Amino acid sequence: MIVVMKVGAPEPEIDRLTNEFSAWGLTPEKIVGKHKVVIGLVGDTADMDALQIQEISPWIEQVLRVEQPFKRASREYRHGEPSEVVISTPSGPVAFGQHHPLVVVAGPCSVENEEMIIAVAQRVKAAGAKFLRGGAFKPRTSPYAFQGHGESALALLAAAREVTGLGIITELMDAADLESLAEVADVIQVGARNMQNFSLLKKVGAQEKPILLKRGMSATIEEWLMAAEYIMAAGNPNVILCERGIRTFDRQYTRNTLDLSAVPVLRSLTHLPIMIDPSHGTGWASLVPSMAMASIAAGADSLMIEVHPNPSKALSDGPQSLTPDRFDQLMQELSVVGKAMGRWSAELPTLAAV
Repeated sequence: MIVVMKVGAPEPEIDRLTNEFSAWGLTPEKIVGKHKVVIGLVGDTADMDALQIQEISPWIEQVLRVEQPFKRASREYRHGEPSEVVISTPSGPVAFGQHHPLVVVAGPCSVENEEMIIAVAQRVKAAGAKFLRGGAFKPRTSPYAFQGHGESALALLAAAREVTGLGIITELMDAADLESLAEVADVIQVGARNMQNFSLLKKVGAQEKPILLKRGMSATIEEWLMAAEYIMAAGNPNVILCERGIRTFDRQYTRNTLDLSAVPVLRSLTHLPIMIDPSHGTGWASLVPSMAMASIAAGADSLMIEVHPNPSKALSDGPQSLTPDRFDQLMQELSVVGKAMGRWSAELPTLAAV
C-alpha cells in the first residue's frame, strides 16, 4: 500500500504520519519523488480501508494498493516514478536510471593478471566506459574449468580502480567473501546462477553496496523481480537488473537467447534501472554490436560488454569478448543510437568526433 502526499506537504506532517503508521505495526518507507512524497507501507494491510487512511490527514492525496507480489520493486510503489542508483566512483558519481545517460560497463570475464586488467581498464576508460567488470570468483559449469584467482584478483581490481578511476563491478559467489569483496567493489554482482540463492540475497540486502542482479538462465520476469524484492526487503533499495540471456531451444547459433522484450516489460512493472549484457546473451563477439545497439533502442539504461586483449587466449568466455580496438569502434557506433534516443552523455565520444 502507498500513501501519496499532496505537493507541498510539510515535513512535520509527513513525520507524524510515519510515526502513526509505525504504531500500527507497519513499516513505513518515505520515497521522495520529483514532485511528491510517497510513503510506502509494508506489512499486513489487507484489511485496511484506503479511504479511512486518507481521512487521517488533509495532506494525503490518495491511498493506493500495490497489486504486484513484488512490492518494493513494483513501479506502483514509487507512484510510477523510475528510481536511480547513484554510485560514487573515484572519477565522480555515476547514475543508473531512465532519466540519465547510458552507462557502459566493460572488461574481461576474468581477472587474469595485473598487466592485462590495467591495460583493459585504461582502454575501456578512454573509449567512454564508466565501470570495469572483471571476475575474481568465477562460477563455471565444469569443476575443472578456471574458477578465477579469488582474493588475489580483488587486489588487481583495486589497482585498476586506482590507476583509471573506474568503478568496479565484480561477482559475489559466497557470503563468506562478502566483506573482502565489498572493500573493492563499487557494485556487487549476483550472477545468474545465484539469482535464487535467497540466503545470499538477504546477505547482500543487509549491506549498503549497490547490487547488480542478473536474471537466472531459466527465470521468469516475475521470479527475477521477486529475487530483487528479497534484496530490497532486507534493506538495500539500490538494485540494478541485468538481462543476460535465457535458456531456450537454439544452442547452435547463440549461447543464450537475449530477451530484449524484457526491457519494455520491466519498464511497465518496476522502477529499477535496467542493464543488458549482450556478450553473455549471444555468446559470440560478432553478434554483440548489433544487440548492444538494439538494447539502447529498446530503452536499456546500461550495457555490459566483455573486452579482452586477446580473446583466443582468454581463460574464460573468449568467443564472446571484443578486442579493445573493436570496443573503441562499437562505442562510436553506439553513439549514433544513443544520441537518437537521448541517452548519450556529452562526455562520451561520438562518431562525428572521431
